Amino acid sequence: MALSDVFLSPLGLAALLAAVPVILLYLVRPDPRRVTLPTVRFLTDSAGTSSSTPLFERLKRSALLLLQLSAILLFATALATPYVSTSQSETVEETVLVVDASASMNVQSDGVTRFDRAIDSARDATTSTTSIVVAGGDASIALRSGSAADAEGVLSSLRPTGAPGDLRTAISRATSVAGENARVVVVSDFAGDTDWETAVQAARARGLTVDLRQFAAGGTNNVGIVDRRFSGEQVTVSVQNFGTANATRQVSLGGETTQVSLAPGDVRSLTFPVPAGGGEIRLSPGDSFPTDDVAYVAAPSDATVDVLLVTNDRNRYLTTALSLVDPVELTVVEPPSSVPSPPTDAYDVVLYSNVAGGQLRDSHVAAGRDALAAGGGVGIQAQESMPVESYGDLLLVSPSGVGSNPTLRTPADDELTRDITFPPPERYVQGDLRAGRALVSTTEGTPIIARDSQGGGRVLYYGYVEAASAFKYDFEYPIFWKRSVYALAGRESLSELNRETGERIRFGNETTVQTPRGEVTASSVEATDAGFYTADGVRYSASLLDPAESDVSAATVNATAGGGPTTREEERTAPDPLTELVALGIVAVAIGEVAFLRRRGDL
Repeated sequence: MALSDVFLSPLGLAALLAAVPVILLYLVRPDPRRVTLPTVRFLTDSAGTSSSTPLFERLKRSALLLLQLSAILLFATALATPYVSTSQSETVEETVLVVDASASMNVQSDGVTRFDRAIDSARDATTSTTSIVVAGGDASIALRSGSAADAEGVLSSLRPTGAPGDLRTAISRATSVAGENARVVVVSDFAGDTDWETAVQAARARGLTVDLRQFAAGGTNNVGIVDRRFSGEQVTVSVQNFGTANATRQVSLGGETTQVSLAPGDVRSLTFPVPAGGGEIRLSPGDSFPTDDVAYVAAPSDATVDVLLVTNDRNRYLTTALSLVDPVELTVVEPPSSVPSPPTDAYDVVLYSNVAGGQLRDSHVAAGRDALAAGGGVGIQAQESMPVESYGDLLLVSPSGVGSNPTLRTPADDELTRDITFPPPERYVQGDLRAGRALVSTTEGTPIIARDSQGGGRVLYYGYVEAASAFKYDFEYPIFWKRSVYALAGRESLSELNRETGERIRFGNETTVQTPRGEVTASSVEATDAGFYTADGVRYSASLLDPAESDVSAATVNATAGGGPTTREEERTAPDPLTELVALGIVAVAIGEVAFLRRRGDL
């Protein structure tokens, strides 16, 4: 049994140490000196009363010492607060708050947002037992069965997001958290869809009281950006008028500005070149809902990907696929011709495809190694006769012959192979993987697609022999090569760099991420706020692009609180302190000590 099972404050037993000096005092106190008087010589000495009496015999006879030790023991016990567990009946008033923190709660009216008004109302609804569910980018439980003070702390820390909300899920989660006879209070603008109504009906059917508090001021003439699409190095944005009157807006990105006029409900699309490093697509003048007046664009400072293709047959399938990738600047060299000088220090990507035997020179391979050293990549396509020695460790497979009509395993989970169907080749180069990871392989273990990190860059092995493969006719063939070029160059496409709020951005490993709300360390973050997210030197963006969330006007809801009682009786086990009884014991010992001293004649 632990001390905490008996005492509320076990540390109080440390007062027992006060007994040590009392005992020492009795041990070192000198014995009284005996003097024989003639007038009492007829009294006989009792045995064992000389100064040679053992010390512990002296302690044993001292009733006063026992009384003092008992007082110390009872005092220490009182400090430790002994208790017994008792069953108590308590009236509980439980409230579950559902706080809408979605993007539409940022709408302003008279300098105050809907969210601020909702939080003030939520504070008034807290009770002695309060739970809080937040409907932001997702439905999360911020507090479970906390006190009113706990609820105040959580409410003070909440901020509206820039993401669409899921009010229905939040109300359903609040219903699951709520105890018997609890009250559910929903503070929201109730804009967008009405899926939340079914969750309210389910809560009331369970006997819960559901109080709907609506905050929908402002936002009657909102114009917002509702879509953003990328094609090559251009971005197309869609602007919609959600108001009831004609509206005119200036739409700008970088140094480009276009004026657009919209009738109520109109949607217009505009296309802009993406500036180096990205920027902000902004509507002006703004309105009471600032979140959808801006769409963020993240882009590399140098969008061009310089690709060198070393080949002796021009490989029109590969060159065509690469030409479809707008940022790619393709240079083709036919060995033994020398490698043209790269636009910068090195090519971003060097690809080797169908190189004639004996034609590959050291300078061609050196171009690939320079690309790796500069943080770029190298891709080697299989051919029935490969210059293995010339490639060296750039070749991820050790060839051992040519096979035909293999069966392929399910591709590994990787960004290069996602949602792509790889057909089995007619012929392929057999061999074992020397380094890296196989993404597509035969059932016998020969890699068809493999990748590795090497020398600060990336290496790809493409095991399809072009003349003996139908994959080059597939519409997914250019998709694969677009992904491969971006991956080898260490860059992500504009579509990958630019997300919608509410999506999760993954970084592969734990890293420091600068978000619109500050710095965090994580391997992924949920983009709940509109703005830029930077990790490992790469900048991502997140923007609100949701027509339902931008439609911030909402019909008035029925705020009648329907349900049953809002309190319940609970039987709880609670500690019942015995301090009063211990105090009575201390008083009894004190009286006993006074009586003893008086009887002995000391008083």
